[in-house]
Amino acid sequence: MSQAISAPGLFSQWQKYQSKVPPEKLSNYDLIILCQKGSQPDRGAFTELLNRYQSHVDRVLYHLAPDWQDRADLAQEVWIRVYRNVKRLNEPVKFRGWLSRIATNLFYDELRKRKRVRHPMSLDAPRRVDDGEIEWDIISDYPSPDDNLATREFYDRLQAAIAGLPEAFRVAIVLREIEGLAYEEIAEMTEVSLGTVKSRIARARAKLQTVLQKYID
Repeated sequence: MSQAISAPGLFSQWQKYQSKVPPEKLSNYDLIILCQKGSQPDRGAFTELLNRYQSHVDRVLYHLAPDWQDRADLAQEVWIRVYRNVKRLNEPVKFRGWLSRIATNLFYDELRKRKRVRHPMSLDAPRRVDDGEIEWDIISDYPSPDDNLATREFYDRLQAAIAGLPEAFRVAIVLREIEGLAYEEIAEMTEVSLGTVKSRIARARAKLQTVLQKYID
């Protein structure tokens, strides 16, 4: 008769197996679990997470602050916060969203510190654009090298169009369309009303649609 293995025994075996597997061979979930063990995150697992998600952090910060010259410093601070707080992440499968929020919160912390002089925004007359009815989406990733020239031209123009939006519009559209945050979350994060968030997103979409009309058609 085979001997039954207790649940703690199975967990112990899984830990031993996990410790022998190179970090680059582990899933994102297992890397996070490793980082949550012990008094400090596992160095190899944390480094592998950084390698996998650094481009995502860079992309989020680029969209939020395209004109800032110190985004590399902000990205480093994002990972310092991840290192210090990864044990607080209750659902490892939501790591990417959690990471996005750390980057976004850091951006707002820095924005408040700088107390930058805001130039008056030139706003067009309100346009009635029902939220969610525009048939194109903003994609966060650049096209692959296999994409044709027209597609790459579109994404390059899209990046430039987002960067050219007034800051309030740009932040709102990035948080909604690229980071996938709910309107209520955006309102709380940006400290404005829900109606203001919806208005900014609708007007940002309208402006982007105007700039990119030939590609949409």
